[in-house]
Order: sequence, then C-alpha cells, then structure tokens
Amino acid sequence: MLSRDLQRHTDLHRALGFKFRTQYALLRLFVAHAEELGDEFVDGGRVIDWAAQAPSAAQRRNRLLMVRRFALALRAEDGRHEVPPADAFGATGPRRRKPYIYAPEEITQLLAAAARLGPAASLKASTYETLFGLLAATGMRVSEALALQVADVTVDGLLIRATKFQKSRLLPLQDTVRAALERHMQHRARTALPGDSLFTSISHGPLPYDTVAGACRRLARSLGLRGGTGQRGARIHDLRHTFAVRSLERCAPERHAIARHLVALSTYLGHVRIADTYWYLEATPVLLREVAEAGEVLLRGVRA
Repeated sequence: MLSRDLQRHTDLHRALGFKFRTQYALLRLFVAHAEELGDEFVDGGRVIDWAAQAPSAAQRRNRLLMVRRFALALRAEDGRHEVPPADAFGATGPRRRKPYIYAPEEITQLLAAAARLGPAASLKASTYETLFGLLAATGMRVSEALALQVADVTVDGLLIRATKFQKSRLLPLQDTVRAALERHMQHRARTALPGDSLFTSISHGPLPYDTVAGACRRLARSLGLRGGTGQRGARIHDLRHTFAVRSLERCAPERHAIARHLVALSTYLGHVRIADTYWYLEATPVLLREVAEAGEVLLRGVRA
C-alpha cells in the first residue's frame, strides 16, 4: 500500500514539473523498510527510528523532513497516516556548509591530476579533465554539465536545456573553453562511442553524479585539498562557489558596477532570484580588503 502511495506521490510531483529523483530514491528506502516490517500506513515512531540510522545529524534531519512531507500529503487523504514531529532531532534551521574556494593553481593541479587518470586508451582522462575544467570556467551546475549532449555545443555557446527550474539558457564560452570542448569531442569521436552524451560513462550513458563527485573527492584528497575519508575539504560543487567569488573579485569595486555585475552573474548561473546567488558568495581576502577600503572612504567622508 505504501508503495502505491509513493508512486502516486511521485507521479504528482513529476506532473507538476519536478524531477523528484533524489526524493523518490530516499522515500523508496523508507517505504521498503516500513513494508518489510508490515506497515500499511506511515508510523511516526518508525520514521524517527529509520531516520536515526543515518550517519550524520544533517542526514537524520533530511530523512525525517523528507518522509514527514510525504506523511503530510498522505494524511490529508487518510487520517491513519501519522506525521512525525519536525523537531524530533532538535530544532535547527538550514545550515550552509562553508565552501572551499579553490586557488587558481589548485584548479590547475586538479585538471592535471584528472588528465592522468587511466586506463591510457580510454576516454576517462579527457572526460574528467574537460568536465572539471568546464565547471571551473563556467560555474554551471554539475547536473547541467552531466546532462549535456554533443549537439549542445553550438557556435553561439553552450546550450543548457531544461535546468533546475525548467528553463533553458545559452552560455557564451571563452575561446580556451571552446577549444577544450572541441578537443574532447574529437577524442570522443575517435573512440566511436554510441549515444549523444558529451560526458559518457562506461555504460555509454550520462555519467552518474555520485561517480563524478567521488572522483573529484579522490583527486582532491590526493592533492592535499581535503583530509581523509569523512573529513571536509574541496568538493566538486565548490567549483561553482569559486566561479561566483572570483567573478565578483574581478568586478570594479563601485556600488552600481557591483549591482549590475550581480544581476549578470545571477543570470549566467541560471538563478531565478538574485538572492539565490548570494548563497554562493564567500568572503575572501580580496573581497574583505575592498570592503575595508570602501569603509575607510565612507568614514573619511563622514568625518569631513
């Protein structure tokens, strides 16, 4: 019964335009656990016990809230479904993980390490070097890069189709980025791989996110950019943060110029609201120095 409820819940969200992949995968794990124990309806205690098995506080809370939303939807139809309390693991607000801002030489090291990946006769080295370089140069979402097809590399730029908010956009590319993409496509053509994915897996489909993120973690660890297993450090998603921060660093430190730049940056990153772009910004020595200099100018003006 819960399986049927989950399928209806999933179909509804997808009909509304949501991809609902991650949510479905997590809810499917809960439903399988609950049905194995004989549950036909959501049991609040069962949800808490299942969520408590996650290895971190953030994952426990994510599990709880994900199933709780599912339970709320089901209870609207049938009161026998129980809704667990949202604060079962304590009341906490959304937490932003501090991003790792790559230095330019660290990105160079990451790409060089990717270019050494084997086996030598495979497309793996070209795939990862080009993929990581594209993420660093454009700040695009990892999911957007993995969904790219060969035909999306156009003379006008990179076509990003039906993204996170079901909108498409065209990214202009620097000549060096375009040249790197063309080299990869030439290498890809020589291997005569089937399918249209720009970055192809061994099964000839798009590369899975977990595979790419894991490869980045291993390379970052080998370069000393993160600690051992379970420790924090550079991630693949931090390339997007780095792009946003470095872009702002290169902007003229003038109020109206910064305002215009942020609008352009938000559009380039594919955000619906400029507030979403602020999430990717992080204080760096360059930005803090500019803030301090602007503060001194303001203070001198007030005293004068």
